[in-house]
Amino acid sequence: MSLRPDWLPALSAFEAAARHQNFAHAAEELHLTASAVSHHVRKLETRLGVALFQRHARGVTLTAEGRRLADAAGSALTDLEGVLRGLRGAREDHDRVRISTLHSLTQSWLLPRLPAFTALHPRISIAIDTEIALTRFDDGGPDLGIRHGPGHWAGLTSHHVMDDALFPVANPDIATRVSTPADIATLPLVADLARQGWHDWFRAADVHGVQLDVRHTFSDSTDALEAAARGLGATLAREKIATPWLDDGRLQRLPGPILPARWSYHIVYPSHRRLRPAAQAFVDWLLAVSAEERARR
Repeated sequence: MSLRPDWLPALSAFEAAARHQNFAHAAEELHLTASAVSHHVRKLETRLGVALFQRHARGVTLTAEGRRLADAAGSALTDLEGVLRGLRGAREDHDRVRISTLHSLTQSWLLPRLPAFTALHPRISIAIDTEIALTRFDDGGPDLGIRHGPGHWAGLTSHHVMDDALFPVANPDIATRVSTPADIATLPLVADLARQGWHDWFRAADVHGVQLDVRHTFSDSTDALEAAARGLGATLAREKIATPWLDDGRLQRLPGPILPARWSYHIVYPSHRRLRPAAQAFVDWLLAVSAEERARR
C-alpha cells in the first residue's frame, strides 16, 4: 500500500490523538475541532481496515494496532520536524550576518546608519556581539568584525573603514570655565583604557609640567562620555563616538588641538574563508558609507 499525500492530515491528527489519548486535546494542539480529529481517525481506520482506538465513556485508548502505528507515526513526524527545522535554520543563517565589534562604535556610529542598510537589504538580519575580548573566527563564530587597531592581524583580511581623532569635551557648565588647554589640566579628568590618552593630548597641546587629576576611568568610551556629560569632569572624546553627545548639547568641545588617533577602524574576516553573500553585502555597504562620508568632509 502506497502512502498518498492525502493520508498526511489523517496521520497527523491520529499521532496527536495518540499522544494525548484525547481527541479534544489533540484538536486544541492542531487548531481543529474534536469532531474533525475524530473524522480523520475514522477515515484512517477505514482505509487500514483496523481499529486504532478503543472508544469508551471516559475517552479513548490505543489498540495494539494503534500503538504500532502511533510509534511509527510519532518517530516519522519527529524526524520530519527536525529536518524542517534544520532547513529553516539554514535559511535563517544564510540571511544573517554575525558581527563582532565595540560597544562604543555600535551605539554611537553603527546603529544610526543601520536603518539605511536594512532598507537596502530587508531580508538580511544583523547579530552584533560587543564582548570586549577579541573574538575567534572559528566555526559558529562571527562572519566578520570591526576592530580598532593598526590594521594588520595574522590570518585576517582587513579593510580600512575610517580614521579617528581625539579632542577634549565637557558638559556646558564645565566648558564655560575653560579658556585655554592649560585650564583643562586643572579639571578632574575622565579617561578610558585606550593606549592613547590625556598625556598624549597635553603633549600635543604644548602643556607640560602639570599634575593630571584622572578621577574616573572606564573600559568603554561611551561610559567615559556619559560620565563627562553628567559633570564628573572633562574627557578625551573620539570623533566617531562623540557625535550624539555633541549634537544634543550634552557635551561641548574644549579649546585645544585635534589629535589624530594612532589606530583606525577596520573591517576584518578570516583570509581563508569566503564571505557569504549576506556578509559580503554588509562589507560592501559599510565601505561605501565610510567612503561617502570621507568625500563629504
